Amino acid sequence: MKTLATAFAAAFIAGSAQADPTVGITKSMPEATVQTKNGPQVIKRIQDPSHELTGEWARTSRPCPEFCIQPMVPAPGVSTIGELELLEMLQDPEAVVVDSRTSDWFQGGTIPGAINIPYTYVVDELGRLGCLPDFDGWDCAEAKRVALFCNGIWCGQSPTAIRNMIAAGYPAERISYYRGGMQVWRLLGLTVAGGG
Repeated sequence: MKTLATAFAAAFIAGSAQADPTVGITKSMPEATVQTKNGPQVIKRIQDPSHELTGEWARTSRPCPEFCIQPMVPAPGVSTIGELELLEMLQDPEAVVVDSRTSDWFQGGTIPGAINIPYTYVVDELGRLGCLPDFDGWDCAEAKRVALFCNGIWCGQSPTAIRNMIAAGYPAERISYYRGGMQVWRLLGLTVAGGG
C-alpha cells in the first residue's frame, strides 16, 4: 500500500511540474545569453501567461503619415528577419545589431546587446560598422553584418537608415531588417534592457 501511495504522490508531483507554465523562446531554447557592453545579458520571455501589452506598445492605429506601415523589404538585397535570426546575430561577435531609433526611444528600453545609432546620422557612424572613411565618403568593403530595427512595422526609422546606408556604399546583402522591432519584441514578452 505504501508503494502505491508513493508512486501516486510521485506521479502527482511530476504532473504538477509539467503543468508549470514555463514560457520558452522555442521548445529547445528557454533563453539566450548575449554579450553587452555591461557583460552577459539573458534574454527570455516574461513568464506570466496573462501578461498583456499596455500603453504606447498596445496602440494599433497611428496616423499615417508619419507612422505608415513599412514594406517587408526596405531596399533590394536586404533580408528581413524575425526574432530567432536576430537572437543568432546578437550572439555572433562578428555581427552588430543596431537600434536605429532616436536616443529618447533607445533610453526608454531596447533589445539587449543592441547599440544605438539613430537613423538621423547613421551615415556619419558607418565607421562603427566596419567601413573606412575615404575621399569619396566610405569604403565599406569590410563592412560588418548588421541588423537594424526601430519601433515596429509602422516605424520608418530603420528603413530610412538602411536606404541611407546603401546610398553611402554599405552592401545591401550585409544588412538585415528586423521589421517587428520593439513592438513585436515586447509583444512576445522578450527581455528589454533599460527603460526603468
